Amino acid sequence: MAIDTRGETAGKPSGEKKSRTTPALFYRQVVAELRKVIWPTRRDLVTYTTVVMVFVLIMVGIVYGLDWLFGEAVLRVFGGK
Repeated sequence: MAIDTRGETAGKPSGEKKSRTTPALFYRQVVAELRKVIWPTRRDLVTYTTVVMVFVLIMVGIVYGLDWLFGEAVLRVFGGK
């Protein structure tokens, strides 16, 4: 079940003044959230990095190919070279 975090602060009536979070409380909340994170293993990290690098290289190849193709087409249409 998702929690709606938009709008008024949960649990406080709308007429009550909102107080600021202290830096110490903020830090404790950040640390608590970071403890909930499931950090990837080295093997996962290597796999994710490899997948991203292969994807980027494929995209670079596609963009390079389209750039070359359109460049040649423009030069043929407008009479370059």
